[in-house]
Amino acid sequence: MKNKLLADKYPIHVLELEKTETPHAHLDELLRALEAKAEADPGVAMIAIFDHFAHTTVQGGEIRPDILAAKNLIFCFGPKLPDPAMMAVRPRSIGIAELPDRFVISFLEAPMPEANRKMTEWVLGLRGAA
Repeated sequence: MKNKLLADKYPIHVLELEKTETPHAHLDELLRALEAKAEADPGVAMIAIFDHFAHTTVQGGEIRPDILAAKNLIFCFGPKLPDPAMMAVRPRSIGIAELPDRFVISFLEAPMPEANRKMTEWVLGLRGAA
């Protein structure tokens, strides 16, 4: 997994997972595996699955030609709300884009180290996991 700055300001974590590195053949299978991890955590509230590819297509927007599918799993850890401004960085999202030979899985760094640890563990668990 790589850590980088998107647009020189957003700290993100990205895993490029070759399709040969996982038993999950399609984006929806990976999404279900991540959703199961989130649902198994009593501190996580599942919110939605957002089909970014469909949304962009309906609007006639631009999608890089090799992106076959793109969805976000949206959920919230939120064990406390110490500051109303925390709402700016919630809820959390893990995005998955499917390309012909690989999946690109990414998420924005959370202000809560435990959330980053869990999301990293969930994403890395997709490699070789059934």
